[in-house]
Amino acid sequence: MALSVQTITALVVGGGFAIAAMFGAVAHKTNFCTMGAVSDVVMMGHWGRLRMWLLAIAVATLGVGVLAYTGRVDFARSVVQRPNLSWLSLLVGGACFGVGMTLAGGCANRNLIRLGGGSVRSLVVLVFIAIASYMTLKGLFGQWRATWLDPVSINLAELGWQDQSLATALARSTGIAPRAASLLAAGAVAAALLVFVFRDPRFRRNRQQVVGAVALGALVTAGWFLSGHIGFGENPDTLEDVYFGTNSRLAESLSFVGPLAYGLELLLLWTDRSLHMTFGVACAAGVAVGSAVYALAARRFRWEGFASLGDLRNQLVGAVLMGFGGVTALGCTIGQGISGISTLAIGSFIAVLAIIAGSASMLWILQRRDGAGA
Repeated sequence: MALSVQTITALVVGGGFAIAAMFGAVAHKTNFCTMGAVSDVVMMGHWGRLRMWLLAIAVATLGVGVLAYTGRVDFARSVVQRPNLSWLSLLVGGACFGVGMTLAGGCANRNLIRLGGGSVRSLVVLVFIAIASYMTLKGLFGQWRATWLDPVSINLAELGWQDQSLATALARSTGIAPRAASLLAAGAVAAALLVFVFRDPRFRRNRQQVVGAVALGALVTAGWFLSGHIGFGENPDTLEDVYFGTNSRLAESLSFVGPLAYGLELLLLWTDRSLHMTFGVACAAGVAVGSAVYALAARRFRWEGFASLGDLRNQLVGAVLMGFGGVTALGCTIGQGISGISTLAIGSFIAVLAIIAGSASMLWILQRRDGAGA
């Protein structure tokens, strides 16, 4: 018996909340933080948390490769895989996001986790991320993005590509069947990451980080399966195949900058019957709730505010940069850094490299400034 549209949508939204709640709890327990991982490498030469992030990417990449090979999810029908490669937007947006998350002391995901742990500071940061994100989607920042950045792109569709995946590049260059190429490319990328990750004996002995990274990568895969397979069906009104319960009407997994904007819109226009809870908004809420449940259970819940006026200034500037950058780069350290890269989208690699470069550069500047002021 076929499920109704309302039932499918409820499954996608409710399932997204549950997946994200588990993500938030695991991330809180393991101190998972991409900005912290970059900071550890730049400031101390410690690669533990970065290896954890890379292991999560490897697990998600393998999961996505299996989903693509078995035909469970068509990743060509996702935002990150659109054949129009807006490389300038990805570079500028990624760099802005990297600088912003460094000034704010963490990305959108990290601030959702801190919010669950009692951080009022993170609540303010998240509100400003949401405002800047909405301005980049539909407001003043969006006009700048659409006028100056997005048009600078490479249209891979003109070259016969259906998407921007490395798997498609492999299939077209070797003649391998697309599904086989998806599995082969995913296996190769994941294997390279796993070799690097487990070279360090200290990381191999850190069971909490290893198990946590595997869980986070698996949850991202579950998000793709939920929205891209369970949420895929025929719209009875248009008789077209669509993805129910997502803002983009395409397959999605965990990502937090755009959904914060849609969540703010939903709260401000609650009585507008055209607006509904979506997968992305539910995921953002789920991370905070999951983090809160863990914080309360582990007795880690602590109220936290701003340390000083200078701290407030940095947090707000960082939040605005993250809101603009996350939308312009089509995702954050989770949306592009794990969800996007797991699909092997070329644009995701560009965005993530720009995020890391922006964060590392800002860390270097702050270090030099603090050193000069000492």
